[in-house]
Formats: sequence, C-alpha cells, structure tokens
Amino acid sequence: MLSVAYSFSNPNKPHVPNEYDHVKAENDWTSAQVARYPDRLLGFCSVNPLRDYAIEEISRCAKDPNLRTGLKLHFGNSDVNVDDPEDLARVQRVFRTANHYGMAITVHMHANIDHHRPYGAKEARIFLEQLLPEAPDVPVQIAHLAGGGGYDDPATDEALSVLVSAIEHNDPRVKNVYFDICGIALPGMWEDKADLIAKRIRQIGVKRIFYGSDAAVPGNLPKEGLQRWHQLPLTQEEFQQIDNNIAPYVAKWVSNTKSTPISR
Repeated sequence: MLSVAYSFSNPNKPHVPNEYDHVKAENDWTSAQVARYPDRLLGFCSVNPLRDYAIEEISRCAKDPNLRTGLKLHFGNSDVNVDDPEDLARVQRVFRTANHYGMAITVHMHANIDHHRPYGAKEARIFLEQLLPEAPDVPVQIAHLAGGGGYDDPATDEALSVLVSAIEHNDPRVKNVYFDICGIALPGMWEDKADLIAKRIRQIGVKRIFYGSDAAVPGNLPKEGLQRWHQLPLTQEEFQQIDNNIAPYVAKWVSNTKSTPISR
C-alpha cells in the first residue's frame, strides 16, 4: 500500500492549511490499513521531499512497523526540479535518510508536466550520478519505466535510455534499481511505441521489471490494464517472468513472516 500523503502539497491543487497534519494523518491511515491485514499488506510512507518536515516524517514512519518497508516519492506531484540545486540537495537528504533506515524507495521520477519542468536525459543523469549514490543499500524502484504513464512522451525514452545504458555497462550505481510498468499501456499512449517498449524491457532485463496496474480509474481498471499489458510484443516466457517477479522488499517481508508466525 502506497501512501499518497505527498498529494497534499501538489502545486496543481488548492493550498491545504495545516499541511503536515494532513500528511501525518494520511500516512497513519495507510499504517492502520496494513495493521488490519499484516500478512497480506506492506505499507509505504510518502512525503514531498522538498518540504521542511520531510526528514522528520520519514523518521517517524521508520519507527512504524507498518510503514518502515519503504518510501513513495512523486517528483511530478511534488514539483521536484533536480536541475535546481536547492531541490536536488533536499532530495539527496531524503534518499540518504531512507537509506539510513533501510527503507526501499519507489519513485515517480518524471518531472511536473503542467509546470513544464525539464525532463529527459540530463535529469536522468542527475538521478544516476547524484541521487542513486545517496541510497546505495536499498532497492530503488522507478515507476512507469521512468515516465508518467503511457510512453508517448519522447522525454520518457530519453530518460530511460540513460538508465538502460548504465545497466548495460554494469554501472554499480544501478545494482539495486528496478522498474515497474504501471500505467505504461494506457489507451492511445503506447501502441505505436510497443516495439520500443519491448526493446527497453529486454535491455533492462526482465528480472528487474515488476507488473502493476496503477490507479484504478474508469478505462484503467486492473483487469483492463492487465489485458493491455499482455498486448505488448513480448514472449509468453517474458510475461510469465515479469508477472511473477517479486520485489526485494516483498521477498524480505515474506522471509520475515515465514520465520515469525503472525497471530490473528
């Protein structure tokens, strides 16, 4: 379960008074849902990495057994601009903090589209060279194959190509990097790029790819998303591998739950 506490600071939404109180309440709500089904759910805390309270909130979440698995970051909805030195420094501190607490990071790294923030190969190199080294010991899962959903934005492939090259050259900075394909097969936003998407998946390596259905909204319900995903030009063996991949943070949780019986 990924908290969406970062959404309270979304620049495209009206200002929320007492923002941090809402952020804590959302993270606590996520924790409470996990607590109801501890043998089925894992919780990820979330926060806008640019906020002054970000480190405090991550530290608070790290003490919660229902949230300490990971941290969800959304560069788009948090209006992170890694070309801005101040923004970059704040996000670096967040990555260091997550690494310190052993929290996996799931990150929507595509920049804010409505505010026309820069995004492409340059920003991906900043991510590779200045953010990943701050979290060398935890899994970093990059959402939407480094995009924002679909694959029609050329900047997405520009950014992903930088990370693909790093993987192909065995760059140690990407040793713990994984990708999910949530929202890739959105209607009308991927069909003409299907061959390119399949190529990138193979370059990354299917073992690094996780399936996900993303937001369950009309036109993108889980069943519909799964059907479109299986229209990509991959082999059945490749689909089977990806559909059955288990993220490292999930594998760790499964190992712990097997060794520690859960009381009901």
